[in-house]
Amino acid sequence: MTDTAGMNEGAGPAELSVTRSTVDGVTVVTVTGEVDHHTSGALRDALVPEDPTPGGRTVADLGGVPFMDSSGINALIAGHQAHGPTGWLRLARVQRPVLRTLEIVGLTPILACHDSVRDALES
Repeated sequence: MTDTAGMNEGAGPAELSVTRSTVDGVTVVTVTGEVDHHTSGALRDALVPEDPTPGGRTVADLGGVPFMDSSGINALIAGHQAHGPTGWLRLARVQRPVLRTLEIVGLTPILACHDSVRDALES
């Protein structure tokens, strides 16, 4: 795994850590902390493929995210759209409260959720 970028966006007591790495040619974005209107910009930026060529592939590891508000949902939608019709964004290790939010807003049919990063990479 090669670290290609890292971002930290301060948000008072609940800072967000977002790091990017590459695994088997796929960008893995690892997120730790709460995603809200103060921190969602870092997530949005990390989910947009660095290479503008169509067909980007990204796995967002949300195992360290205990809370996500509508700003985070919007960042996920923007990330999904940024991958275009030939690429994909998959989610991994989504904690139950965040998964429930994704289910309520109807994103789980659009953004595949996997139990592990490896599962997301191999599916």
